Amino acid sequence: MSSTKPGWKEIPIAGIPFKSALEYKTGTWRSFKPIIDDKKCVRCLLCWLYCPDDSFIIKWSEDGKRPKQVLVNYEYCKGCGICSTVCPTKAITMIPEGEEQ
Repeated sequence: MSSTKPGWKEIPIAGIPFKSALEYKTGTWRSFKPIIDDKKCVRCLLCWLYCPDDSFIIKWSEDGKRPKQVLVNYEYCKGCGICSTVCPTKAITMIPEGEEQ
């Protein structure tokens, strides 16, 4: 019995079987979640820069020059805590998933 394997032209680029990571919501893996204290946040965007999952959403001012608010996209955040570690003002705290602040 022979099975036909796909040729190299049928394999997706770099062997990745999906089109985009946006299709896979990975937030359910999380056991801790980041909470941002907007009063402490200075909008330095280090959380956004260091986040390995691109889980931060930046709301910009009307002129588009200054970040107005930083939010967490919990559909993709895996709860690694890097954001809370790099935050210079300690505006991000990690709380157990399921707890409300």
